[in-house]
Amino acid sequence: MRRLGWLLLGLAPAAPACELPGGPAESLRTADHTILYRASPRVGEHFVVELAVCPPPDAVRVDASMPAHRHGMNYQPSIVTLGEGRFRAEGLLFHMPGDWQLLFEVRAGGKTERATRDLRVE
Repeated sequence: MRRLGWLLLGLAPAAPACELPGGPAESLRTADHTILYRASPRVGEHFVVELAVCPPPDAVRVDASMPAHRHGMNYQPSIVTLGEGRFRAEGLLFHMPGDWQLLFEVRAGGKTERATRDLRVE
């Protein structure tokens, strides 16, 4: 009987997959969250980052920096909450070509986690 109990636990439904509607997306993991995002940055043009965070957090922040130059963007992006763990960061701008890092900060349950993605922007 005990074996049957373990077998039934193994058949429990899986958590819903993390999805970002609208096509392919990049993926990052923190200890507690999956971050899916989509962005098409170009030098000198404002761009948007669409993201989904699973499980849904209390808040997110998106920023970028150039580690080799020790500076960030000249603009402060704003975050629009779309619901169900989906967000839109607007007003990002890479003002020069080079190696950038996108920074994602996720806050949930009093804990803050960070994830970065290296980008080469031409």
